Amino acid sequence: MEVTETAAAGLKREYRVVVPATDLEARVKERLDDLKGRVQLRGFRPGKVPVAHLKRLYGKSAMAEVIEAAVREANSKIVTDHGFKLATEPKVVLPSDEGVVEAVIAGKSDLAYTVEMEVVPPIALADFKTIKLTRLTAPVTDAEVDQTLQTLAQQNQPYAAKDQGAENGDRVVASFQGTLDGQPFEGGSGEDVPMVLGSGRFIPGFEDQLIGIKAGESRTFDIKFPDTYAAPALAGKTVTFAVAVKAVEAPAPVTLDDDFAKTLGLESLAKLREALRERVGSEHTSASRQKLKRGLLDQLDEHHKFEPPPTLVEEEFNGVWKTIVDDLKRQGRTFADEGTTEEKARVEYRAIAERRVRLGLVLSEIGEKNNIKVTEDQLTQAIVAQARTVPGREQQVWDYYRNNPDALAALRAPLFEDKVVDFLVELADVTDKLVSREELFKEDDD
Repeated sequence: MEVTETAAAGLKREYRVVVPATDLEARVKERLDDLKGRVQLRGFRPGKVPVAHLKRLYGKSAMAEVIEAAVREANSKIVTDHGFKLATEPKVVLPSDEGVVEAVIAGKSDLAYTVEMEVVPPIALADFKTIKLTRLTAPVTDAEVDQTLQTLAQQNQPYAAKDQGAENGDRVVASFQGTLDGQPFEGGSGEDVPMVLGSGRFIPGFEDQLIGIKAGESRTFDIKFPDTYAAPALAGKTVTFAVAVKAVEAPAPVTLDDDFAKTLGLESLAKLREALRERVGSEHTSASRQKLKRGLLDQLDEHHKFEPPPTLVEEEFNGVWKTIVDDLKRQGRTFADEGTTEEKARVEYRAIAERRVRLGLVLSEIGEKNNIKVTEDQLTQAIVAQARTVPGREQQVWDYYRNNPDALAALRAPLFEDKVVDFLVELADVTDKLVSREELFKEDDD
């Protein structure tokens, strides 16, 4: 095999590889010899089929398999010999001329092809013990627990039937059918749907049309969908709704006592407050970790400046940009509405894509150098956690991940990242700082 470097620019390499026809023919002979002992053909005793006959029958398919294996092995040897770490899969360009291809398959010509590779640059890792981080912590106050308890009470608000017309804050149970130009449209109907008037859960104006309605009454009215409505077929359109109200219910007072706690599965109000304090504490811990992680990633970015592989950056940018453009379309907004231009936004989000790729490579390098891995048990626990989010479909979720390598890799990635972050935090100089809840949950300016 002969390998010649034909181009080298930045992180991209190109090689011309020539595999002699004699090598290919020898491999084909080995395959046919192996096949001879296993194949059964009418008119021949087992193991007695002439190789020449096998070549007439299976020669082309055997050569195709040999060529595929030879290309794979040659590319692997290039990577190993040069100590490359590939950013993407090699791009192989095989001969396209029909005559050349036929000659190679017939064993009359050498296999010559080109392979393009994009490599990951060498990454010199920083001394992580020099990294200084501040971990923000906020105590859980009684006021937070009280507020969470009030929110929980609102979410579990009891309602009692009333004879008078519906008011804001009342709950109505209604069936409705919407039509556009006299025809029903997708998502425009519902049966026995509970809705709290004034909650704003339905399109603007819908709930207002039900003020004063009583149980057993019906109304028909027109509503215009917002110009920025998510479904383009309905955005800005005026539709007609026919609504029949089955029940009107007024909110009843909630008494925060042991009986209320028992409706939620806890034995007393004290136990409920304790559980809520733990929940709020978990929210604090999560917010604290996110800020600590952001600070760590910012410092990793400062300590590791190198050219990321262009193809990976382009793929990341395309994904980010599609999300941005789709969000603007859905909201009916433009870049001007966001105080920028498309050109400036592209520059900004390309920089974000470069940072993401660079940090991903740094975290990967740290994990590899320090033998940090996601165990099968940890991956299984993550799958189980995903399955629990869709009761009754656990097996489907399990099968999805086990039969979909890309989905499994997407599930593994954040687990790996968290393990690397934990490893680095242990090495870094971390100072705890007590702050208010407002500061802990304050969004970063960028």
